[in-house]
Amino acid sequence: MRRLARRTAAHHAATRQTALVHRVAALLLDYPGADLLAMLPDLRAAVATLPPHLGTPLAQVVDHLETQPATALAAQYVETFDLARRRSPYLSYYSYGDTRKRGVALVEYKQAYRAAGFELAADELPDHVAVVLEFASTGDVATQESGLRLLLAHRAGLELLRLALLDAGSPWAGALVAVCATLPPLDGDDREAVARLAAEGPPGEEVGLEPFAPPSFATDPGARR
Repeated sequence: MRRLARRTAAHHAATRQTALVHRVAALLLDYPGADLLAMLPDLRAAVATLPPHLGTPLAQVVDHLETQPATALAAQYVETFDLARRRSPYLSYYSYGDTRKRGVALVEYKQAYRAAGFELAADELPDHVAVVLEFASTGDVATQESGLRLLLAHRAGLELLRLALLDAGSPWAGALVAVCATLPPLDGDDREAVARLAAEGPPGEEVGLEPFAPPSFATDPGARR
């Protein structure tokens, strides 16, 4: 019984740790507005409680956000996430591009949120990595597990975003490094999917899908992409 109790306690600790990583990463991957910048001291304190393989990459993102002017951060964020297809923060985009199938995926995200009692803001798309991570770190264990399933369903896109940010030397790469470190090791199918996406990129665009296209920060810099 003691051994079982120790295992249960370890599982709960790991679950809390994963939720913390996902919550901090969700905030760090959001647009760097005044509210986020004001939270950086609290985020640094939270990150300091994590083991190095999770806390260090997150701390690197915090370091960058603390040392850059707000205007420079805004421009860097747009350049990083708004101007390159391979660095899109929309997870279903990697699987479906701007095709009609992506519309179905977006509905599935929304259904998962509503089933857990959450509603999106009108200007948010449900597959933005920050939205999914916020959901995966919020509420009870069942809600967190639902969020984890969403992340794993689009694991290839998540990994490709991580690799693309690392290749670009982006200061936001650490957030994806930490998140991916909380997930199970890639199996053969996931590895093949990542390799295929890396080689081919997202599917081609289809006509008439403006409602599913990513909004541009050039016209609305304050909204989450």
